[in-house]
Amino acid sequence: MRLPYQVALVTGGASGIARAVAIRFAQEGAAVMLADADERGGMDTAGQICASGGRALFAQLDVSDPHKVKQVVQRTIDELGDLHILFNGAGILAYGTVLETTDEAWNRLMAVNLTGTFLCGKAVLGHMVEKGRGAIINVASTTGSHDACAHAAAYVTSKGGVTLLTRSMAIDYARQGIRVNAICPGPTDTPMLRKALSPQELEAFAKTFPMNRLGRPEEIAGAALFLASDDASFVTGAILHVDGGQTAEV
Repeated sequence: MRLPYQVALVTGGASGIARAVAIRFAQEGAAVMLADADERGGMDTAGQICASGGRALFAQLDVSDPHKVKQVVQRTIDELGDLHILFNGAGILAYGTVLETTDEAWNRLMAVNLTGTFLCGKAVLGHMVEKGRGAIINVASTTGSHDACAHAAAYVTSKGGVTLLTRSMAIDYARQGIRVNAICPGPTDTPMLRKALSPQELEAFAKTFPMNRLGRPEEIAGAALFLASDDASFVTGAILHVDGGQTAEV
């Protein structure tokens, strides 16, 4: 096991990439606090981990609410005994140009994708600084960190912000023993993407990449495990693209 005696907080753990990350962390020995706005999905993930012999709890959370974020972080420490790893997996997707994007849609997407990452990082840093160690893994995106795309003004802006926030945090807290990195998934076969695109659009989209397919959540989880583990002890401020070669040819 690569995460023995570790405690991880995973936001967005009800589905998709963060769900796969929570399951993989638990398989590698970590106790996991799953946090998500989706109570049913979060409880299902926690139940699957426990049924497989792992240790997991669930907390309902809107990551844009600073008070609730602090509560979940404190509950993690109180009930699981510590906090070593934060995986900022909560995120939403919306399409539209600047003219097509409503103020409400812009504000909500920024609140979850960017401000939520900031709030969760801020909430765990006090404990991590006190302990002199910790690993924070943010989720950016190939689209937003490396390049932009049409009709996704709010989304790419939020993910570009996550990229630079990651680097800023990595610089500020490296001397305190805290590593902060970001994963940039390429298009990955998740419920969020399947909700945004039709099956035909997904098939055509996948064929545009060098590996000729979408990523799988479990493949992103493998990268997250590396960044969370001691194997990445000299890695901080990294923006790790896990994208099947997408950014190699852009």
